[in-house]
Amino acid sequence: MHTEHPDAAELAALREAFASADGTALGWTRVHAFEAQHGVVLPEPYRTFVAEIADGSAEGPPTYGLVPLAELPGDWGDGRPERVLGRPFPLTETWLWEDDEDTPEEELDEAIEPVFNNGSIVLGTDGCGMYWHLVVTGRHRGHIWLVTGEGASPFGDAFGGTTAAPGFAGWVAHWAAGKDWFDAEG
Repeated sequence: MHTEHPDAAELAALREAFASADGTALGWTRVHAFEAQHGVVLPEPYRTFVAEIADGSAEGPPTYGLVPLAELPGDWGDGRPERVLGRPFPLTETWLWEDDEDTPEEELDEAIEPVFNNGSIVLGTDGCGMYWHLVVTGRHRGHIWLVTGEGASPFGDAFGGTTAAPGFAGWVAHWAAGKDWFDAEG
């Protein structure tokens, strides 16, 4: 997984996967402005993808489409806490807060809020409160996470549950191949 420099093979695969995409690329000026506004540098190949290939796509991934860089899915809801991309994404391993008996209930909401709002951009939704995030700040920078009302887990073959390569390119390639998100046995 390359997060600092674009990989030519990954970019070629992304261009192929989105050859019929309805989205328009942002261009580098707007990508740099977004990064400056939020105090982050987007991980590759997503950075080059939104600058040169497409800023979102109704086709997906995920089920309800890839949302543009500065937007949130339509079902995100109003009145949520401010998203702060420059604060590190807090997790490095799966956390099912629905089953968390170690964190007192009164502290749980406070502990969950940064998972939804810090250090990641929301790529889109599969509906029912299931959001795909790309981590842009923190130890898992460049990784894709599925964040739901029940918990959060990293996506990629290194984390189990899927045969997909980690990162944005692996996530898109898995979708473009028509595979189920969690297709690994075990």
